[in-house]
Amino acid sequence: MSPATPTRKALTIVLGVCLLVLFLTLAALNAFKLDFLDPSSTPQIFLFTALSTIAFLLFVVVLILLTRNLLKLYAEHRSRLLGSRLRARMVWGAVILSLLPIAFMFAFSYLLMNRAVERWFSQPVTQLRDDSNSLAVELSRYAAANARAEAQAIATSLPNNNKDLLRKLQEHEITLQGGFAAIYRNNTLVAAVHLPQEQNGHVVIKQLLPEGSAAASASIAELLQTALRSDDPLYSVGNQDFALGTAWVKPNGDIVVVGLPLPAGMSDTVSRIRTAADTYWTLFRTRRSIRNQYMLLLLMITGLALFASVWLGLHLSRQVTRPVETLADAMEDIAAGNYARRVEASATEELGELVRSFNHMATDLQSSRTQITESTQQLSLANAALEARRKELETMLETIPNGVVMLDIHQRAVLANRAFSEMLDPGGQRAFTGLALSSVIPAEHMPEFERLFRRSHRMGSASTEIEMMGLNLSVTVALLESAERNHRGYVLVLENATELLRAQRQSAWKEVARRVAHEIKNPLTPISLSAEQIQRHAGRIETQLQEAHLESPSPAVIRRSSGTILSAVESLRTLVDQFSSLAEFPMARPRPADLNTIVENSLALFAGRTQNVRIRQNLSRVLPLVLADPEALKRALSNLIDNALEAMQNQLLRELRISTSPLSSGMVELVVEDTGTGVTDEMRERLFLPYFSTKQRGTGLGLAIAAKIVQEHHGTIRAENATPVGARFIIELPSASESDNQPTQPNQQLTASN
Repeated sequence: MSPATPTRKALTIVLGVCLLVLFLTLAALNAFKLDFLDPSSTPQIFLFTALSTIAFLLFVVVLILLTRNLLKLYAEHRSRLLGSRLRARMVWGAVILSLLPIAFMFAFSYLLMNRAVERWFSQPVTQLRDDSNSLAVELSRYAAANARAEAQAIATSLPNNNKDLLRKLQEHEITLQGGFAAIYRNNTLVAAVHLPQEQNGHVVIKQLLPEGSAAASASIAELLQTALRSDDPLYSVGNQDFALGTAWVKPNGDIVVVGLPLPAGMSDTVSRIRTAADTYWTLFRTRRSIRNQYMLLLLMITGLALFASVWLGLHLSRQVTRPVETLADAMEDIAAGNYARRVEASATEELGELVRSFNHMATDLQSSRTQITESTQQLSLANAALEARRKELETMLETIPNGVVMLDIHQRAVLANRAFSEMLDPGGQRAFTGLALSSVIPAEHMPEFERLFRRSHRMGSASTEIEMMGLNLSVTVALLESAERNHRGYVLVLENATELLRAQRQSAWKEVARRVAHEIKNPLTPISLSAEQIQRHAGRIETQLQEAHLESPSPAVIRRSSGTILSAVESLRTLVDQFSSLAEFPMARPRPADLNTIVENSLALFAGRTQNVRIRQNLSRVLPLVLADPEALKRALSNLIDNALEAMQNQLLRELRISTSPLSSGMVELVVEDTGTGVTDEMRERLFLPYFSTKQRGTGLGLAIAAKIVQEHHGTIRAENATPVGARFIIELPSASESDNQPTQPNQQLTASN
């Protein structure tokens, strides 16, 4: 609620109270005869005129304010503001509820007013007024007639001499009934009995009911003229009124004036009757104006009643809608996240309870928000810890060379490391998360895996060895259980034993080579010595025969046979040396070397064999140095180049491609690719084993020696088919900076991948 609202509300209340007081004052002036409110002077008349004007102006101001509020309500209703419909309905409801009683009151008051006015000025009341006037006139005339009769009686009994006039008047004191009598001669008072007069010598001459006349002051000398009037005036002295009558005394022409007293208060009574009659007559002439005034008053009362009902409806609607609007605004703030919002609007008991409930709810929400925030922070910390542990677990899984996959109870992959993906999908294009194990493992091997799962339920874990997808795998299945020993899934571990088996075979072949070399080398020396001795002996015999000029084929045969024996012994010696080289290879002496230079030096060895072969070199210019023994690497690369040239002898397209490039992992890659016959899956399994060769004249030791050299340089070598034809041998060696972090002992990984 704005600060201006209480001021405007107080101003409206003050205006309403002032208007009500002024209106009640004017109504009292018009409806009741209140002496203390009856203006009797010009300032009072001006005061009440000003009050009437102020009341009218206040009435207009209230009307303007009410009209403004109604127009504002209509505009809000058209704009569909919150609470406008409820306010409009409450105002219309108040108007409708009060309209019928107000209309009934107006009609009843209007009929009652008309009936009252008609009764006020009805014919019996008019007749009563006329009869009252006639009665007053008749009383005045009757009193005047009695006075004239008494004057006539006095006039007939008067003596002729002046001495007896006063005595004769005194004789009539009884019949005068407290009045007076006077005799005038030639308009001069000659005798009088009990003639009353004021101390100043003046009396009041008036009539009982003189239409259109008023009382007038006169002197005692004017008594005769007053008595001679034909309108029967009254002679008033002090509080006593007298009816006057005259009579002539014959023959001298004296005039007797008699004043008989009227009953005490009769004059006042007749005067009040006369005043009331005059007032009534005035009202009768202004009865239409009175009706109009009362009609205007009734209309004002009706209008105020309607205004009051409308104002009451507006006031009640504001008492209802303002808290609701404030609650709606506060609800929007709460919905926006401002839980500190509170409602301070004044309201009735029910709405006040609603406001208090809302504030209580907001307080609870704020408290809950605080608790949720604290819980969220704690949960975030816990999640961060779990995430750290998960990342640590994933890092551990990624560093494990074995393939590890977590399965749920339905044997669907939940988490798999990179080694598992590389084993089952060497291309790395599949995502195993969410896949069923049956869609990953070849169908012919699934029964063996199912047996492992069943055995793990009985024993907790189970292991076996399977040859699958060209790999010798050691498979282990472990059961996952919760603290309550509820089954939660499996852990499947695939260990690639291919290299281990290959290393075992190599070790076995090395042992065989060592023993064969030892067993063969021992008899070679005496055989060689014997053959040389036979050859020398045959030479001496041949010389002797030539000196004796004798011819014999035996020495030549012996010499050729001994030469053949020596040649075979030399071949066996070469074979024994190669066996010895495989068994005991010389220790490499690594140092920073340029791999591109090693490649060029290796190609230079085959300059005489590459006339019909296209050689394409793609050597990187930003290649880092490698920590290697150049002679050993040249020997390994020479074996690869020799095998490539041998494989392309019978091919129409002969192209040898050698490339070097740095890898993002800090390794350096060397690729030797030919367009020969390529390699099969069976060949890849035995390609780097000693004495395995696809050439008729090969010893099968070249690739084994190359693999051993790469192994000693902490590198890897693998073979795969080239596109569209041929084979590709890929060697990855660590750079000089990476080699500093390698262990001193060989940690090789020899792989043959598809």
